[in-house]
Amino acid sequence: MLYIIPTPVGNLEDMTLRAVRLLKEADVVLAEDTRTSGILLKHFDIQNHLLSHHKFNEHGTTASVVERLKAGQTVALISDAGTPGISDPGFFLAREAIAAGIEVQTLPGATACIPALVSSGLPCDRFCFEGFLPQKKGRQTHLDSLREETRTMVFYESPFRLLKTLQQFAEVFGPERQVSVSREISKVHEEHVRGTLAEVIDHFTQKAPKGEIVIVLAGKVKEKAKGKKNDNTDNI
Repeated sequence: MLYIIPTPVGNLEDMTLRAVRLLKEADVVLAEDTRTSGILLKHFDIQNHLLSHHKFNEHGTTASVVERLKAGQTVALISDAGTPGISDPGFFLAREAIAAGIEVQTLPGATACIPALVSSGLPCDRFCFEGFLPQKKGRQTHLDSLREETRTMVFYESPFRLLKTLQQFAEVFGPERQVSVSREISKVHEEHVRGTLAEVIDHFTQKAPKGEIVIVLAGKVKEKAKGKKNDNTDNI
């Protein structure tokens, strides 16, 4: 069995009892950074064998992991924070394990995008997760492809690139588009800054952003049909 196990994005109390039990029972734990995960496991008194598995070596290590699984071992995969596979290593191993006939189970648990989305005040019944935008090649093309998107959009971003990204959003989607920027989800200094792109840009121009960032951007409002009541449900 391959277990994909979310770990807290900040507050260690978000670790589930099931996650702790399975990490203790696994034959081996795959970690994005063994140093970071070692601190987490020590906190929960999990004494297990850690192996490095990250985006730079996953294509080389996956075959041996699949062989462990086929031999009957139980393997647990964790990332530095959140759910593996969501802007973190995990997809490739899951796909290869499934192709080899291995059972794959993912535990419910911590991720930064859902709390940020629900806390944004923007429609969250339909949304699209965009993760990290390309830093250079294809970035503008990707943004242009989202001009007509009516669903709420969720992005991850570095605090060092946040202002640049928000300014690009204003150019593509207009400065009056509603946005919510969440940082340090579940941590002591958690903050949500909401408003128009112009207002949020002004906020972070005066106050440099720090920590992990999630941007939740409103989708394009659909044109109102003639005679239809003008209300916010059209964007849902």
